[in-house]
Amino acid sequence: MKHIYKCPKCGKYTMKETCSVCNEKTITTTPLKYSPQKFAKYRQKARKELLEKKGLL
Repeated sequence: MKHIYKCPKCGKYTMKETCSVCNEKTITTTPLKYSPQKFAKYRQKARKELLEKKGLL
């Protein structure tokens, strides 16, 4: 599977692991995997505080 890479020095996007313009090592541009379970307790706490502030709880 091919990935899209970005050069941190010149900002050019490429499919190679090294930039063809400045010969710098590129980095992947894919975002981190989102896991809803990881932050569920924080969302629930924020939602509860919001509802209490509105007087609904």
